[in-house]
Amino acid sequence: MHNKQLQRVFLYQGQVVIEGNLVRDPERVELGENASEMTKFSIAVNRFFRNAKAEAVEEVMFITVQAWGTLAKNCLDYLHKGRGVRVVGRLRQERWSDKEGANHERIIVVAEHVEFKKDSNTTSKTEEAQELDALDQEIAF
Repeated sequence: MHNKQLQRVFLYQGQVVIEGNLVRDPERVELGENASEMTKFSIAVNRFFRNAKAEAVEEVMFITVQAWGTLAKNCLDYLHKGRGVRVVGRLRQERWSDKEGANHERIIVVAEHVEFKKDSNTTSKTEEAQELDALDQEIAF
């Protein structure tokens, strides 16, 4: 069952596949003269379910993605806020201490492949309605 509007996170043998929409435009990260190019962006991934009171709930998760080299350049050139993407990559945990000595950590996705979804600005109202109908049928509460 595949639908452009259905956004999911899967983990399979060290690989993660995430579908969502960009929260903001990607940003190029400066790493020094001889370092490979890196781009960072965040995507919003939605989960829809019914709670214990049978109320429809939408849960949003924001995930940071890093892309390197040629993939980083392509992400900078073709991605923008709101555009849908499917990212295949691996999880990486970052740990650091701030100036006050407090420890922090976060999980990010290091992209190995990024699929640029059809730009929502080019989707016709008919296509959008068909996708929403299919989504309604797929989500069985």
